[in-house]
Amino acid sequence: MTTTFDTDPGQLFIGGQWREAADGARMDVIDPSTGQVITTVAEAAASDVDAAVRAAREAFDSGPWPRMSGRERGRVLHRVAELIRANAEEIAALESLDVGKPISLCGAVDVTNAANDYEYYASLAQSQDGATRDTPLGAFAYTRREPLGVVAAITPFNFPLILSGSKLAPALAAGNTVVHKPAEETPLSALYMARLLAEAGVPDGVVNVVTGTGPVAGEALLRNPGVDKVAFTGSTAVGRHVASVAGEGLKTVMMELGGNAAHVVFEDADLEKAVGAIIKGFVFNTGQFCMAGPRLLVARPVHDTVVGILAEAVAQVPVGDPRDPGTVVGPMAGDKHLKKVEEYVELARKEGARVVVGGERLDLGGGYYYKPTVITGLSNDSRVVQEEIFGPVLTVQPFDSEDEAVALANSTPYGLASGVQTTNLARAHRVAGRLQAGIVWINDWAMLDPALPFGGVKDSGFGREYGPEALASYTKVKSVLVSLD
Repeated sequence: MTTTFDTDPGQLFIGGQWREAADGARMDVIDPSTGQVITTVAEAAASDVDAAVRAAREAFDSGPWPRMSGRERGRVLHRVAELIRANAEEIAALESLDVGKPISLCGAVDVTNAANDYEYYASLAQSQDGATRDTPLGAFAYTRREPLGVVAAITPFNFPLILSGSKLAPALAAGNTVVHKPAEETPLSALYMARLLAEAGVPDGVVNVVTGTGPVAGEALLRNPGVDKVAFTGSTAVGRHVASVAGEGLKTVMMELGGNAAHVVFEDADLEKAVGAIIKGFVFNTGQFCMAGPRLLVARPVHDTVVGILAEAVAQVPVGDPRDPGTVVGPMAGDKHLKKVEEYVELARKEGARVVVGGERLDLGGGYYYKPTVITGLSNDSRVVQEEIFGPVLTVQPFDSEDEAVALANSTPYGLASGVQTTNLARAHRVAGRLQAGIVWINDWAMLDPALPFGGVKDSGFGREYGPEALASYTKVKSVLVSLD
C-alpha cells in the first residue's frame, strides 16, 4: 500500500500501485491562467482500464473492504477527512493551478466540501440498517442492504475535487470498490486523493484512478462488464451516450447532467441581497457550474433597477490571476470553453440583444479569461436563453405575473437548480413547489451540504448525490426468509 506522497503524480493508480500507461502514452495538463503546460500525466489505454476494473473486482470479491463493518469503514473515511484538512493548503493550490479557479475559493469551498463529504459519509457508514417484515408466510423475514460492487466514477473538469468526493465517499461508505476516471483537463486532484485514501487505510484495489480521454478510457470503463454502477457528472449530450451504453450492460446509473437554472426576482425582494446572490449565481467558478443561475427573471416594476445595479456591480467584480487571494473570477478551463462563450455572446448581438456589461475576452498573460457579461433584450426562444452556455454570462428577462415567471423558469429542457428572491414567505413556498428543479434556493444561491440531496429532472439527469439518498443508491436490497415451520 502506498503511504507517502512522493510517488510520481503522473502515473495511473491501479491495485494500490503506481504505473505508467501500458503503451507509455502521456497527455498535457494546462494551466488555464497562462495557457502553458504545467505537467503531463499517463494517458490510459483500454487495457489499463481493464486492469483497473480487474483490481477493483478482486478487491470487492476477495478483499476486506466490503466485509468490514460500516463502523470500521467509517473510521477510515474519517481519517480521509482529517488528511484533507491537514493538507488543505497544498490541495487548494493544486486545484487552483489545475482548474484555474481562485485559490481563496478552492480553500473555502472545494477543500472544505470535500472534507465534509468524507466526514458525513463516515458517519453514515454504520447506518445501513435492514428491516424486519411481518408476513403470513410462517417465516422470519428481513432485508439487508449490501454494496453493489464495482463503481465507475466519471467526473468533469469544473469541480474535480468536490465531484469525486460526492461519488467516492458514499460508494466507499457502502462497501463498494471504485475506478475513477477524472476529466482529462483536470486530473491532478484525483491523483492526489488516491494517495490520501491509501494513507488513510483504504486497502489496495478499492480505489483505482485512470487518467485519460473520454473516447478511450471513458468508453472502455463504460463498456467493461466488470462494472456494476456508473456515476457520471457531465454534459447532457455525453450523458445520453453514457446512459445508453450503461443500459446495454444493465448497469445501475446516476446521471448529474447539464443545467440552465432560472433565478426569479419578485418585486418585493430585498434587492441588495438579491443582487449579491445573482452575481454569485452566474460568476462563481467563472460560470462553469452546472447549478449556475444564468437566466435572470425579474418582475417588470424592478427590472430596470436591477439591470442598472448589475451593470455597475458586475463591472467591479475582480477578474484575474487565480493565485491572487483577491480574485473572484479566474479563467475559463480551456480555450474551447472560452470560444463557446464567445460564440453565444456574438449570437446574442446578432439577435439584437443589448450587452449591458462585459461581452469580451480579457487579455491576461495568455490565459482563458472572459469578462462577466450581462445581456438583455433576448426572446425566450433564443438559443442563448435556452441552451447551457457554461460561462460567466447572465441573460435578463422581465415578467408580469407569478404564473409567467414560473412558466419562463420551466421553459428550458433542464431542471437541475433554481432560485427565488422574495420577502413573501407564502410565495416562496408556493413557487418553490411549482419549479421543475432538483433543488430550489430562496433568497440565496448555491447553498449546498452533504446532508441534502441534489440532482436533476428532465435533461438534467436522474438519481441524487449527497444525503442518505446517495448512500442508499450505492447499495442493493436483499430479502432473507427463515422458515419457522
